[in-house]
Amino acid sequence: MQEPAITPELIENHGLNSEEYQLILEIIGREPTFTELGIFSAMWNEHCSYKSSKKWLRTLPTEGPQVICGPGENAGIVDIGDGDAVVFKMESHNHPSYIEPYQGAATGVGGILRDVFTMGARPIASMNSLSFGEPSHPKTRQLVNGVVEGIGGYGNCFGVPCAGGEVRFHSAYNGNCLVNAFAAGLAKTDSIFYSAASGVGMPVVYLGAKTGRDGVGGATMASAEFDDTIEEKRPTVQVGDPFTEKRLMEATLELMQTGAVISIQDMGAAGLTCSAVEMGDKGELGIKLNLEDVPQREEGMTAYEMMLSESQERMLMVLKPEKEAEAKAVFEKWDLDFAIVGETIAEDRFLIQHNNVVMADLPLSKLASSAPEYDRPWVETPTAEPLTDADVPTIDPIDGLKALIASPNYAGKQWVYEQYDTTVMGDTARRPGGGSGIVRVHGTGKQLAFTSDVTPRYVKANPFEGGKQAVAEAYRNLSAVGALPLATTDNLNFGNPEKPEIMGQFVGAIKGIGEAVAALNMPIVSGNVSLYNETDGQGILPTPTIGAVGLIAEGEEAITGEVREGHIALLIGETTGHLGQSALLAEVFNREDGDAPTVDLEAEKRNGEFIRANRELIKACTDLADGGLALAAFELAEGAGVGVQIDAGDTPTLFGEDQARYLVACNFDQAEGLMLAAGQAGVSVTTVGRFTGDTVKIGGSEAPLEELSQIFRSSFAEAVA
Repeated sequence: MQEPAITPELIENHGLNSEEYQLILEIIGREPTFTELGIFSAMWNEHCSYKSSKKWLRTLPTEGPQVICGPGENAGIVDIGDGDAVVFKMESHNHPSYIEPYQGAATGVGGILRDVFTMGARPIASMNSLSFGEPSHPKTRQLVNGVVEGIGGYGNCFGVPCAGGEVRFHSAYNGNCLVNAFAAGLAKTDSIFYSAASGVGMPVVYLGAKTGRDGVGGATMASAEFDDTIEEKRPTVQVGDPFTEKRLMEATLELMQTGAVISIQDMGAAGLTCSAVEMGDKGELGIKLNLEDVPQREEGMTAYEMMLSESQERMLMVLKPEKEAEAKAVFEKWDLDFAIVGETIAEDRFLIQHNNVVMADLPLSKLASSAPEYDRPWVETPTAEPLTDADVPTIDPIDGLKALIASPNYAGKQWVYEQYDTTVMGDTARRPGGGSGIVRVHGTGKQLAFTSDVTPRYVKANPFEGGKQAVAEAYRNLSAVGALPLATTDNLNFGNPEKPEIMGQFVGAIKGIGEAVAALNMPIVSGNVSLYNETDGQGILPTPTIGAVGLIAEGEEAITGEVREGHIALLIGETTGHLGQSALLAEVFNREDGDAPTVDLEAEKRNGEFIRANRELIKACTDLADGGLALAAFELAEGAGVGVQIDAGDTPTLFGEDQARYLVACNFDQAEGLMLAAGQAGVSVTTVGRFTGDTVKIGGSEAPLEELSQIFRSSFAEAVA
């Protein structure tokens, strides 16, 4: 087949600007071939090169005594003692999920699972953080149903429990939904596998499913804004097969036991191109590939298509030559392709041959390490005006609570997580629906807690405080179940970074996240940046999702009890009644004004440590976030089927969203013990009511718990089903 001529239009269609194309000409000293243009396009797009974000990502704290492997590998790794490690990462599949919701979401799950088992870990938990447009928008129901089915369809078939997640709705996501997928796995600290190739003349082996034309150009598509040509991008979305992935995992983990693996890399974004380049670059080696040896499921595939295909369930590996037969036998047993497609070479070359014709010959190191890096202009987000006393609304407490629990943002999410398998593998200790899910570390007394958090309207109003708050809420959700927060992964979803105000949101959020993870000892060990989440120039809310993992050590009890009749309700932390950017303003009064709440990281640390240190006195616990005291008290009561009485009746006390706070339920004598301990620890504790009866009574207002529970449990499905 004759390759097309390189024209300005072709260059632009590959997401490269004129300066970047000029840099390519300088690097190789000639015009690139069509295949070479595709390779540069794949490696230099935003999705693979982080060219707009690298400068700021380097400022994030990524180290700590618990960290075995930080950012830069397929996933981050944290030590949990006794030779065990937790391997985890979060990654976006936003653009594909908007174009083709089922497959976009399904392959997002598949990709993040491969990132984990590629490191030698068996996946034990997944989460997802989903953002959709208004429920009334004509596309929202289709997207919600397709994405949830896709996540469940892939995860359930693969056999990994969903431990938690979050779902939000806002008009800013009408043209760009967000699908952020998280996975965590367990590995032994002495059996971790990395991606850096080593040794010259070592076989490069292709493993897994065959290569097709699905997903060609997917990484480039994911690095561009949407417009009215969106339907034309459907062929760039990958197609997943969870049963093949399950076999691939078992074969990969079995192969790792043989000692045959030198290095291994998942074929994700940009497929064969990115995986080969990353392995060679990290090992300071060149790679030679013979594409006629690549297993193909379609006739007449070109070098360009094979190099840029994002067909799923594939891996690339550098193998010890003497173990080749043993390795091949493992993959044949699992009915998967095993093909030697090239070798490592000493020269700094990425040499691609197809039927003995050179289709690409590039300096390999320049594809990764010499990708453009931009210091984008940015402007600080203007400080939001704080609410004045005259701006603060008042509302009947029960009316305010009803409005929150009738909104799909704060209604129960059972409709979502009941479509996911949450107990497969038999180690789930706490299912989704609370702040953190919990999974036992099989064969030990340890447990791991997982949570995902961000409040995008805070980040829009105040990126710095909003970034801090996302980390702080993750810290609280882990502490509320008695888990010691260990580390975080981030999924930074923003609009077009070429707009200084959007870049300012990104910079502010990074600064806030960095300050919070340092103060709370939760280093960032992995993550993903998703930019250009815009349609027709309209960007999403800045959404830097924080996925966090905590440890409940051997001999420690998790705080997972329910409230009971007669329990005292105690509020841990200071309340000033901050209503700026609150859920109440947004849902009841259709207002998004005021500043985000300030996050006192010292108070967060102190109060979280207090909860964990006094777990034996606490029967049930939740952190206070969106909806404040009123929503937290209702959720604790509703989950246990017990009524609640809250003494306060004023709107700021009930619905304010001050940070560093927890609601605790316990018996009277335990409440006394907590108050004594709080006095010694310098922690604020207040009695705010009690759990009793079968009604929800807040101030002077009251409603049957059964009536409110019906609203809470039905509103989400009514909005989207």
